[in-house]
Amino acid sequence: MQAASTHPLAGKLLQNEPMSQHTSWRVGGLADQLYIPVDLADLRAFLQQVGDQQSIHFVGLGSNLLVRDGGLRATVVSMHNVLTDMRVQGDLIYAESGVTCGKLAKFCAKQSRQGAEFFAGIPGTLGGALAMNAGCYGWETWDAVDSVITINRHGELNTRSAKEFVASYRHISMPVQGEWFVAAWLKFEAGDAKVAAQKIKDLLASRLASQPLNLPSAGSTFRNPEGDFAARLIEACGLKGYLIGGAQVSEKHANFIVNIGGATALDIELLIKHMHDTVLEQFGVALQQEVKVIGDYV
Repeated sequence: MQAASTHPLAGKLLQNEPMSQHTSWRVGGLADQLYIPVDLADLRAFLQQVGDQQSIHFVGLGSNLLVRDGGLRATVVSMHNVLTDMRVQGDLIYAESGVTCGKLAKFCAKQSRQGAEFFAGIPGTLGGALAMNAGCYGWETWDAVDSVITINRHGELNTRSAKEFVASYRHISMPVQGEWFVAAWLKFEAGDAKVAAQKIKDLLASRLASQPLNLPSAGSTFRNPEGDFAARLIEACGLKGYLIGGAQVSEKHANFIVNIGGATALDIELLIKHMHDTVLEQFGVALQQEVKVIGDYV
């Protein structure tokens, strides 16, 4: 364990900040306060000043998150454009948690590493990908993790081996609760830079063709059940295009909910429930929600 050093705050502290500005669905009520640190030292100093009674939420691009309309009686730490260092360290790639998954994929390709291409299909930051073991196209984040650096609410840093964590589909079991990821060392095999770049290009083209990237969404709403696809089940129920307020089951990809304009968090939450209940009634499959829902109702 490493104690934080004294450091004057240099970041931006916002009071009663609308979370609609920090989530990819563009919905959500006010957070009591939101802090944007300038670097790791600043983050550590800020966490030391947050009282033990105050809940803390770390948010990257907010791409897997629904904040209810009543907002959050909590402190939010925004990692957007914060902790974005990437570099080669020996056989490993070191990347901080604020790095977007797309930039990580391209960096690894330029370094002639193969196996990181799937990150281009994840619409979030490395921190979020680590926290939920994000993945696509048959690959998952923790397939590549060698070790990580975590931070707790007192600003203390710990370096932990991947062996200390239990990774499963869209889930990671933390050895110690109340820690967040700030960096990771990732292992990828040597490969051909041009081949890796082409794989990323093909993956992005496939994503553009199959996903509603032109509208606010949060990626996949539900996890894929074993041996099947959530999108197939939802579409088979005839739910493509189904509307509740400004929230719609995407006509392009049935496992995406899009904000077609003016949606509230309640619209989206009700639509998630309707999709779940309809699939359960028609197919007997209880879909597991992939989107994290936090905050208060109005």
